[in-house]
Amino acid sequence: MADSPKRITVLLVDDHQVVRRGLRTFLEVQDDIEVVGEAADGAEGVERAEELHPDVVLMDVKMPGTDGIEALRILKERGNPARVLVVTSFTEHRTVVPALRAGAAGYVYKDVDPEALAGAIRSVHAGHVLLQPELAGALLADESPRGGPQGRGGTLTEREQEVLGHIADGRSNREIARALHLSEKTVKTHVSNILMKLDLADRTQAALWAVRNGATR
Repeated sequence: MADSPKRITVLLVDDHQVVRRGLRTFLEVQDDIEVVGEAADGAEGVERAEELHPDVVLMDVKMPGTDGIEALRILKERGNPARVLVVTSFTEHRTVVPALRAGAAGYVYKDVDPEALAGAIRSVHAGHVLLQPELAGALLADESPRGGPQGRGGTLTEREQEVLGHIADGRSNREIARALHLSEKTVKTHVSNILMKLDLADRTQAALWAVRNGATR
């Protein structure tokens, strides 16, 4: 008998037990998702992520002590490979950009439909960036520095600009390769060049840069 596909392991980080319980109850009925642990604040979340090595961390933003954004920074500094999906409310939308800059792979709102949440977990696990351009653009519009980073887009080749547009759409390297009829290795090289030329840390920052500077497709 063939082995069943490996399930996506998820760590829940939220200071409300009832929220964690509800998330666990829903996610545990998904055939391809397994909740491997819980944490009640950011500090505990970092410890559990280091211990359990989850594929995806579902991280609340507002928590006592170490909040979600600080936990993200610590995980990033430690090189933890888990993809972090931030959970926020619309009234906390100002936290979205700092969270993305701290290393989040995307964000969902607390009132997200359960099926959409499962889809979001699958999406970030597959390497996508979950970014709503209309919200990110509005948030970044008044944060864009005058001069400087915007001009660096001119150093990108035409192909790199195409790849950047696809990154902003949240596409993985595999999907970009298919769309542009390139090998994944070539796309990976283009992504590395984009990050180097724009002095960005990862593809999430690249997606934010593209939204801010009108480089979306």
